[in-house]
Amino acid sequence: MCTLILLRRPGHRWPLIVAANRDERLERPWSAPARHWPARPGVIAGRDDAAGGTWMGLNDRGVLAAVLNRPHSLGPAPGKRSRGELPLLALEHPSAEAAAAALCVLDAALWRPFNLVLADASGGWFLRGLGHGRPETRPLPPGLSIVTAQEPNDVSSPRIARALPRFAAHPPPDPEAGDWAGWEALLADSAPGEDRAAALNLPPEDGFGTICASVVALSADGRRIWRFCPAPPGRAAFSPLDA
Repeated sequence: MCTLILLRRPGHRWPLIVAANRDERLERPWSAPARHWPARPGVIAGRDDAAGGTWMGLNDRGVLAAVLNRPHSLGPAPGKRSRGELPLLALEHPSAEAAAAALCVLDAALWRPFNLVLADASGGWFLRGLGHGRPETRPLPPGLSIVTAQEPNDVSSPRIARALPRFAAHPPPDPEAGDWAGWEALLADSAPGEDRAAALNLPPEDGFGTICASVVALSADGRRIWRFCPAPPGRAAFSPLDA
């Protein structure tokens, strides 16, 4: 169960801030975000080396796309395409709105259930694929949204119930000042003493846990910053990618 925290601030110099932890099987091979796809030179994304897709990416037009599994749907299934191709399909488009319009007409039965988040400096969209019909689409409102395997800001999720007030109470990153420490520290939260399901930084158990993290900021004038941690946050430093 990955986690994505998205802050939309229309009219702000930095209208989009995104933080994310990726949870995955520890033995599944992957590569850090880079321009891995020669046929997609305008895309920087992490690569799932097992299936060739990505969990999160950013294109040169400032569109961000991230996919998350829905409950009880971890891993591949016979006859289903990899959900990692969905962000790559989205990143073919010049805006989050255009990507949402294109992907909402796909046949959701081709993939196991998924949550897909699309965002840019102008807006954000949540697409829910339930394994049949077309993906359901709705805009993400201004302010803070947290997405896991459930619906955005669904506090029946222990993880969202713990994380939402913590992120809401903490000042967001300040890209102009180079101040990222607060949110990067929140991503390292392992919820000590609480249910494992409440942890953002999931300790390894049965070969599964948090394996990497990101913080992304998009400016109103087209600047893009992606800070990446190549290990569970708290065990390695975040450093900027060439986005």
